[in-house]
Amino acid sequence: MNYTYIMSCADGTLYTGWTNSLEKRLAAHNSDRSGAKYTRSRRPVELVYYEGFQTKEEAMRREYAIKQLSRQEKLTMIRSLSGSIYTKEEQYETSRICIQSCRRKKG
Repeated sequence: MNYTYIMSCADGTLYTGWTNSLEKRLAAHNSDRSGAKYTRSRRPVELVYYEGFQTKEEAMRREYAIKQLSRQEKLTMIRSLSGSIYTKEEQYETSRICIQSCRRKKG
């Protein structure tokens, strides 16, 4: 089985990819030396969405299609399966605002 997946990164961004083993790929994204360059500085990552396909080509086509979606469209797709992304997004937005506020106070 091949999979197209979306990971939520620690900084609130989303990463889309494909694999033939979700468990191994998630571990690779969170390990010291493996995983995508994009996720290395955004750990830990969490699997928030996946779809299964019979062939690698189908999974790769779906990965491309998802990457063409806007962030909001991806979040809507994720929310259709689970409400958990709401909390993470709200927490990230709150943290971002707090960091900006602290920077202004220092400067």
